[in-house]
Amino acid sequence: MIQPGELAPDFTLESTQGTFVLSSFRGEKHVVLIFYPKDNTPG
Repeated sequence: MIQPGELAPDFTLESTQGTFVLSSFRGEKHVVLIFYPKDNTPG
């Protein structure tokens, strides 16, 4: 489990706007990641 203040593990994913690489945001003040279930599914 990641503890407060620790770096999140790096990952890459495809999005509708291209490839997203978490490590490319290092040095930014804040990065907010939001994950949600597939549209129109209970959750």
